[in-house]
Amino acid sequence: MWNMTDKHLKRCTKWSAMETGPPAGTSSRDEKTHLRSNSKGTPHYGTIANGQVDNSPEITQISPRRAYIAVAVLCYVNLLNYMDRYTIAGVLQSIQTYFGINDSTSGLLQTVFICSFMLLAPVFGYLGDRYNRKLIMVAGLAVWIGTTLGSSFVTKSYFWVLVLMRAFVGTGEASYCTVAPTIIGDLFSDSKRTLMISFFYIFIPVGSGLGYIVGSTIASATGDWSWALRLNPILGAFGLVLLLFLTPNPPRGASDLQGGVQIERTSYLEDIKYLLRNRSFVWSSLGVTAMAFVTGALAFWTPTFLSRARVTMGLRPPCEKEPCDSSDSYIFGAITVVTGILGVSLGTWISGRLRDRVPNADPLICAVGMLASAPCFFIAIILASTSIPATYVFIGIGETLLSLNWAILADILLYVVVPTRRATAEALQIMVCHLFGDAGSPYLLGAISDALSKYDPDSLTWRFRSLEYSVLICPFIGVLGGLFFLMTALYINEDRKAAQLLTTGEPPVQVVPLAVEGQPVA
Repeated sequence: MWNMTDKHLKRCTKWSAMETGPPAGTSSRDEKTHLRSNSKGTPHYGTIANGQVDNSPEITQISPRRAYIAVAVLCYVNLLNYMDRYTIAGVLQSIQTYFGINDSTSGLLQTVFICSFMLLAPVFGYLGDRYNRKLIMVAGLAVWIGTTLGSSFVTKSYFWVLVLMRAFVGTGEASYCTVAPTIIGDLFSDSKRTLMISFFYIFIPVGSGLGYIVGSTIASATGDWSWALRLNPILGAFGLVLLLFLTPNPPRGASDLQGGVQIERTSYLEDIKYLLRNRSFVWSSLGVTAMAFVTGALAFWTPTFLSRARVTMGLRPPCEKEPCDSSDSYIFGAITVVTGILGVSLGTWISGRLRDRVPNADPLICAVGMLASAPCFFIAIILASTSIPATYVFIGIGETLLSLNWAILADILLYVVVPTRRATAEALQIMVCHLFGDAGSPYLLGAISDALSKYDPDSLTWRFRSLEYSVLICPFIGVLGGLFFLMTALYINEDRKAAQLLTTGEPPVQVVPLAVEGQPVA
């Protein structure tokens, strides 16, 4: 029994306001994202080394105009990246005829690209959280330009050189894709960041679709598939100049930090431990992996699959010399562009409408997109042997539903991970989703198709059926991805608040029981 005086009340109130506790889901012993107050209200950034912070330049204000120009440049380069990635798929039949390779060997072209991209993403993620991100992107783009152009001069007896060049192309793209989204995240915040991220990611399906269209158009016009690989390096050289002169390197977390708070970077091992404890990051990464498996496999094999369906129905003869009929690449590319724009825009709009009312709306939208797209792709695959138009209709619906996720997934990562760990998070997610997703899916489907085709190697119909049965794996992987996003929805609110508290330095208020006159304190 004791009485609360004004003096005691003030002390307890002050102590309660200053009490610091770890965010939900973390441990004060394990978590080492360091927050320091700055009396000048200006954040500084540096690397932790025995408790010391290196001297880094203070934040300089980046004008909105320059920020918007930077996003435009980053979107342009992202467009070229995905155009190049799927140019090979647009002229795949011509490449198979030129080199005399089977389905599994053809899938190897995409697999080695994704493998190098995947393995080097963590390296560039580490560098992107610690060094000048602009210079990292410039160096990577220069490598991409040189190797893409070089791969177009490979002769018939040196297929292994083409495979090696595609691996180096993945090296260049890894440096860009891990870093660019984090720059946008540091230029904008809240709803503007969501909008800018949606603009950036809308060029994934748009670039992919244009890769089919432009690649097959150039190959048909020149009669040589290698010319399809030469346009992107030319456009890339222009992008390199834009990147060098128009893109800033904003301080990490500049758009998230409140005045008076400073985030210090931690060791790479501590960053990985933090990410593995972040349940939203883990489950959403598994969802992205399933999505990458489906999109990688279907994007690589769909034009070839539909071409074989037309041969089976007697609508066209089999390709025996290049250039092969590329009409399915045109149509599939156009559908990918339109559905990509529609899906990303619709997903961003739905997220903006629901986010305030449904805190876990983002992973729920991703789950709905994955689960609803799976039956559409299943029906499209089954209908391919009877009706090509109906197949394209269901492909379009499925791609629209799948494209709901692109911008939302990037935004999820940015708001559940603290700024100084975002490039590492991007890199780790890229490595996982490609390792178990589209790194192996094109080759896996090609290998299954080759194994099945051996039962009747001379039958054109069975050659189509063998690829059809292998592609049917994709819808089932899509359902699994939807379940992963449902799991993300269970933890997203808690992890988002934890990241905000670590970033702003505002610990959760702990309630201190205050005694009422004549009442004991519990």
